[in-house]
Amino acid sequence: MDETSVNIEMIRAAASRLSGHSRHTPLLSSPFLDEIAGRRLLVKSECLQHTGSFKFRGGWSAVSALDPGIRARGVIAFSSGNHAQGVAHAAALHGVPSVIIMPADAPRLKIDNTRALGAEVVLYDRTGEDRDAIGARLAEERGLTLIKPFDEPQVIAGQGTCGLEIAAQAAEAGIERADVLVCCGGGGLTSGIALALEAEAPGLRARPCEPHGFDDTTRSLASGQRETNAIMAGSICDAIVTPSPGELTFPIMRRLCGPGIVVTEDEVLHAMALAFLRLKIVVEPGGAAALAAALFHPDAIEGDSVIAVATGGNVDPDLFGTALARLGG
Repeated sequence: MDETSVNIEMIRAAASRLSGHSRHTPLLSSPFLDEIAGRRLLVKSECLQHTGSFKFRGGWSAVSALDPGIRARGVIAFSSGNHAQGVAHAAALHGVPSVIIMPADAPRLKIDNTRALGAEVVLYDRTGEDRDAIGARLAEERGLTLIKPFDEPQVIAGQGTCGLEIAAQAAEAGIERADVLVCCGGGGLTSGIALALEAEAPGLRARPCEPHGFDDTTRSLASGQRETNAIMAGSICDAIVTPSPGELTFPIMRRLCGPGIVVTEDEVLHAMALAFLRLKIVVEPGGAAALAAALFHPDAIEGDSVIAVATGGNVDPDLFGTALARLGG
């Protein structure tokens, strides 16, 4: 696979298949957040997407693109939660079975929601077991089609539909040049948005945002080669913790993205609280990294406007309570 496996025509085709099935999520703003950010700040609220994250786009894109006979046998995916729910929901809506491999330490809400969406959940130890090997074995045993969370052309195409919406919404808002900050794990959403912006809004530039200690994409863009994280657990931003950027996604990001921005867990929690207070949305830690970058790293951003993607809202109540406590501090 190389970056030519995904192109703007695939993203537009995915948008056509998603029409009537996905939500066109709003671009929200608040003068209070503008003041903190030091510029106009618009927040693409993918936390309001079906299943609570942008991952439904890629899940539907990949499942709907399968040959009907192959799709009927079922699909399998591995995920810390949001891709799991996106694929499980897409499979259920198509009337086909799904098996989801999830880390045992994923938030309980995400595990329970994935089961509630009709999937068979297989738990594994992310520090000692290889999810790829587990997925490959089950796929072969049961004749299931593996839908990877980011290194899959149709998944990237589906995530790229978010970029098409951002391009149109930015034009409506009169924004021609801006950084588009994206919470980044393996890079499926970041690369998909980057491809969409290249075609539809070349004045907008995608920027990956990651938590401190799990900044593999930021380091990879700086070095020009795929870097890995030393550890794979321990971050509250579980949704965007991956070993390294994808083989397919990294070349796209290297060609089209600006430098990465790294945020702290405290900044992420503060951003979650501010999103609730000022925008009235619930954002999970991994989904708040881009907003945290926009609010607390103004010197790393260029231009009078910035767009941050709030990528998901599937957060355990206790952790959300910890975030909201920042408002009283």
